[in-house]
Amino acid sequence: MRLLVCGGAGFIGSNFIKYILERYPDYRVVNYDKLTYAGNLENLQDIVSLREIPRGGKNNSRYTFVQGDIGDLDKLNQVIADHKITHAISFAAETHVDRSIHGGCKDFVLTNTLGVQMLLDAVRFNKLEKFINVSTDEVYGALGLHEDRKFTESTPVWPNMPYAAAKAGGDLMCNAYFVTHKTPVIVTHCSNNYGPYQFPEKLIPFFIFRLLNNQKVPVYGDGLYVRDWIQVRDHASALDLLLHKGVAGEIYNIGVDNERSNLEVTKMILQIMGKGEDMIEYVTDRPGHDRRYAIDASKIQQLGWQPVYTRDKFEQGLRETVEWYLNNRAWVEKLQKRQAELNPHIK
Repeated sequence: MRLLVCGGAGFIGSNFIKYILERYPDYRVVNYDKLTYAGNLENLQDIVSLREIPRGGKNNSRYTFVQGDIGDLDKLNQVIADHKITHAISFAAETHVDRSIHGGCKDFVLTNTLGVQMLLDAVRFNKLEKFINVSTDEVYGALGLHEDRKFTESTPVWPNMPYAAAKAGGDLMCNAYFVTHKTPVIVTHCSNNYGPYQFPEKLIPFFIFRLLNNQKVPVYGDGLYVRDWIQVRDHASALDLLLHKGVAGEIYNIGVDNERSNLEVTKMILQIMGKGEDMIEYVTDRPGHDRRYAIDASKIQQLGWQPVYTRDKFEQGLRETVEWYLNNRAWVEKLQKRQAELNPHIK
């Protein structure tokens, strides 16, 4: 397999690349990333052969990085042709919900909707064997806090936030291309990821970073917003399975039945880091804040997928995540410095 990974310098993308290269010694990966503020090539330094890149030259023979925008169809076509790409998967997206609300959503539409359409054209033109568009459970909207229901693949798409609406636009384009052109595309909807190398705009690393600086952690509203949390390597293993066994034209939900409120996760982080609940600061709620997400992953489980970090292992996974950040302070500090330089408005 010669695999094009779009958005591979981000959190989930970089973990996925490592997973694939570790598991398949004969696969080649091209990481195609625009390197926006959330893209970080240091996430992948441990797979690069330093002997081969004295001044940023050649990488590990099975891994190549190309800087590029998924909205650039000509460059996509060139990269696919040059590297004889057979499969593609895209993590490339604008994902920060607060930025889509307060900072305008033009970039979200351009990347999450139009960018997906450009990728679909590239896949169709170059006759790739399979393309996976990695999306989010947020496209389904919200569930009631005490509602005995989960999102299934047939749940109507009804997003409540600009970010989710832009992602839904890309998902719907995938369906249209499959029906109209038989483009071999799969769409996945995954729950909240956690693990190493996550950019600190997301809840878990954001709180860890603040606590490292002895700052209080802000909790929206009453803190009872529920998400289904999945360890990023489990997400990678699900996508690996779909690359090989997933059916084109289908949607697959990915989750581990690990519903936790934001307040519960916050208190677990505080306990792991030896901090008291006096470090919690309740703040004004976010506009359009969805109350609960919950995933029914029975469809992908029927293909044989099972996560390692199930609900009863969440505390272990969270502890390992916190310890990773504590043991990689140099990575944390470099990212904090870069974040402050590029985006002084992100706190």
